[in-house]
Amino acid sequence: MQEPSGALADLRGDCANCFGLCCVALPFSASADFAVDKAAGTPCRNLREDHRCGIHARLRDTGFTGCTVYDCFGAGQKVSQFTFGGEDWRTGPAGRVRRMSEVFPVVRQLHELLWYLTEALSLPAARPLRTDLRALLETTEKLTRGTPDDLAALDVAAHRQQVNVLLLRTSELARAGVRGRGRNRRGADLMGARLRGADLRGADLRGAYLIAADLTGADLRGADLIGADLRDTDLTDADLTDAFFLTQPQVNAARGSAGTRLPGSVTRPAHWTAQG
Repeated sequence: MQEPSGALADLRGDCANCFGLCCVALPFSASADFAVDKAAGTPCRNLREDHRCGIHARLRDTGFTGCTVYDCFGAGQKVSQFTFGGEDWRTGPAGRVRRMSEVFPVVRQLHELLWYLTEALSLPAARPLRTDLRALLETTEKLTRGTPDDLAALDVAAHRQQVNVLLLRTSELARAGVRGRGRNRRGADLMGARLRGADLRGADLRGAYLIAADLTGADLRGADLIGADLRDTDLTDADLTDAFFLTQPQVNAARGSAGTRLPGSVTRPAHWTAQG
């Protein structure tokens, strides 16, 4: 499996340098994605003393599919090693686990924005916006280096909106050059839609609900997929070459095949091979 190169490679989870924060900080409820309920700030029952998952190789078989989809964009190691200086929540002072659980989701959101901004800077069509993109990237990176108190008090939604304005402009420039540019399907309800072989080149699919949609053989080249819900979406033999703002969690949540063509920013999930 080939890993993304360059700056995006640094925005991937590094479990070896994290104190299992996604397994502690985040809550989940018994569902198709998780076998049990777990409250925020409470360690998962499968988390070992060394902060590794005790059932990592059997997550999908034991009802924890949601764990195989998740990626922290590198926030776990940032909070563990930088924000809290490498001090383990297990051995830290009272209240450390609570504080880490408050800060981790904030940094995760900021790192997701760093992913989008970094990718935007790599798009040739975004050249007119590069000065603004770099400035906002630097601002976002600076925010991730704040103290626990700074991060807990941060209005992430307001900052995300500021970034989103620039990402929208980036999307318009990038899709403008796509031949046969698709129409605006932003936020569209396409759950279970039959889109086999659909021509979606250059389509705006931001925030679209594509849960369990059939996109077998669909052409998604140059499409904007930021925030699109791809849970159980069938991407068998689909072409996502040059699709942008696509993240690893989105790909992990979908179904695909050896014939699915992906942009270089993401990797082919191991479970796709198992599904054929």
